[in-house]
Amino acid sequence: MSKSISTRILSFLFSFLLLGALAFAQDNTQQGDGATDGTAQTGGATGGLSTDAAVISKGEELFNANCKQCHAVQTKVVGPALAKVYDRREIPWLINFIKYPQRTIESGDEYAVALYKQYNQYMPNHDFLKDDEVVAILSWVKKETDSPTKTKDVTTTTEDGQNLPKESNSGLLVAIVAGLATLLIVVLAVLAMLGSVLTKYLAKEKALSEADKVILNQKIEWGKILTSRGFVGIVTFVFIALVLKVATESLITIGVQQGYAPDQPIPFSHKLHAGQYEIDCKFCHNTVEKSKHASIPGPYVCMNCHNAIKTTSPYMQQIFEYVEKDEPIKWVRVHNLPDLAYFNHAQHVKVAGLDCTNCHGNIKEMEVVQQVSLLTMGWCIDCHRKTEVNAKGNAYYDNILEVHSKYSKQPMKVENIGGLECSKCHY
Repeated sequence: MSKSISTRILSFLFSFLLLGALAFAQDNTQQGDGATDGTAQTGGATGGLSTDAAVISKGEELFNANCKQCHAVQTKVVGPALAKVYDRREIPWLINFIKYPQRTIESGDEYAVALYKQYNQYMPNHDFLKDDEVVAILSWVKKETDSPTKTKDVTTTTEDGQNLPKESNSGLLVAIVAGLATLLIVVLAVLAMLGSVLTKYLAKEKALSEADKVILNQKIEWGKILTSRGFVGIVTFVFIALVLKVATESLITIGVQQGYAPDQPIPFSHKLHAGQYEIDCKFCHNTVEKSKHASIPGPYVCMNCHNAIKTTSPYMQQIFEYVEKDEPIKWVRVHNLPDLAYFNHAQHVKVAGLDCTNCHGNIKEMEVVQQVSLLTMGWCIDCHRKTEVNAKGNAYYDNILEVHSKYSKQPMKVENIGGLECSKCHY
């Protein structure tokens, strides 16, 4: 065996071991969530969860709308895998944490603090969800934990249109990698032993040429192995692949501001006004049925009520100043769409008859307004694919409905009337 051939073989074996170790580490990074989310020390009680099909179906719908972008049942995404989450903590604790994660963490709860330290970010408040809705989500998670839904597709699609690989048996993958690594180590050990025995045997031969003696006495040069083109190429490929993976995951989150809840120049409680006093959204956002924009209320809208109500409030004094100066209140915009996207409130609210909560969540329960929905292109497309057209009593759709009924027995969806055409939302 020549020196160059042995060097190449050792380089290949060493590189293969490195790839196996990296794959093992990557799988552990994706699957292992640590004791804080996989093996909780305090068990929960699943007695409060439901096995009713309607509740579980509702839970799946709520999960896809509010949780899917950050969580999966069997695998870690942005947050921990949710399989058996109901065994990690009591149901009331889970409800409270899901609705008020930041408050729970800041209260000093040991388990919540450990989760925050592990993932280093706050989960958005889901205080717009009712307790029974959270239980419905957990019931669906339990159903998926016990009997995962089988899919025929190789890939599944998230709310924002991303293709994710079909879930695989991570335990089997780890076992295969570990087995291959063990086999390679055994092969290397056997080759080393054979090499040692053959070297000792040949050393006793007296009729060796000088060339044979050079080969016999050569030693493994690890420096050349580590600097060989094959080894350097494989390491470079793995490094670039990992960098691209991290960069891609970072890029796809740009512009997604779900959970954004900025402080406003004057505190305004939607929970008080829209919830307790049941003031209709259209009273303040009065152009929502006739304009592309919902309108941001100015100080004169506030004065419709507050010229006689709580006039001595410190915050009202600020509104009076805006009125005196004839200036708009500098509210901080919460829901932002890129300039390249066109969205018409009147078309959705007046024509389609959608309620504000479809996009904005349960505003009546929000002390501080936050962005509940993703507002990504995939999120809008998903809505257009599953939303039926409100065609009742609208003669404009009569001919379209007649044509649609000839080719399909399914209700007419927004996608059937051009709702997925690029020019509908992009100029």
